Amino acid sequence: MNLTAIKAIYVFEMTRFFRTLLQSFISPVLSTSLYFVVFGAAIGSRIDTVEGVSYGAFIVPGLIMLSVMTQSTANASFGIYFPKFIGTIYELLSAPVSFVEIMIGYVGAAASKALLVGLIILGTAFVFVDLRIAHPVAMMAFLVMTCFSFSLLGFIIGIWAKNFEQLQLIPLLVITPLVFLGGSFYSISMLPPVWQTITMFNPVIYLISGFRWAFFGEAEVSIGLSLFAIALFTAVCIAVIGWIFKTGYRLKT
Repeated sequence: MNLTAIKAIYVFEMTRFFRTLLQSFISPVLSTSLYFVVFGAAIGSRIDTVEGVSYGAFIVPGLIMLSVMTQSTANASFGIYFPKFIGTIYELLSAPVSFVEIMIGYVGAAASKALLVGLIILGTAFVFVDLRIAHPVAMMAFLVMTCFSFSLLGFIIGIWAKNFEQLQLIPLLVITPLVFLGGSFYSISMLPPVWQTITMFNPVIYLISGFRWAFFGEAEVSIGLSLFAIALFTAVCIAVIGWIFKTGYRLKT
């Protein structure tokens, strides 16, 4: 394992992140505050509790998941796409490093950025609602796993994309709608039976349900199933990345 190569990629990506502190940190805080004003105050005033939890507190895990998934995907996709765009990817491919080391460097940096944003949003939530975390260790574990798995997905998107429009296509048209329809701001038990069944085919519901369990001790999907979904998603992404580097798909052209 070439730790020097991993460190070089990781430090470079993190340095680029900290050069844009205003965009990286202030923007999520403002967005989260607006969500609390709109959903927590306007809608929360009409909904007392959801699953025995105040509505303002209930939406916190969903808000964090929404930001973490989008940030992980965006950071990882841009991180690997930019070297492709300017041509420095060929220097990386010709260096004595394996795809595992390249993946760990870029994905690790993207996951770290998303984790920082998620923790900032969590801190912001304490300002607006009375929030208690039932299983803090499990909460951090779900947060880290989500950051890592969606950074892997973003890494794949960055390699697949041929232009900046395609870079934004999947996050805007696929990931964000799935998060909104995955129980971020409501309990699936509030839906009609038919829509509850349809919602179970949304993979994001398993992530949000497990994360919400870590906060309140209540889950709409079993924790074992949530962990299995994250593990399966991660394994598939790693397998796809391995295939990409083996075949050179959209890396050498």
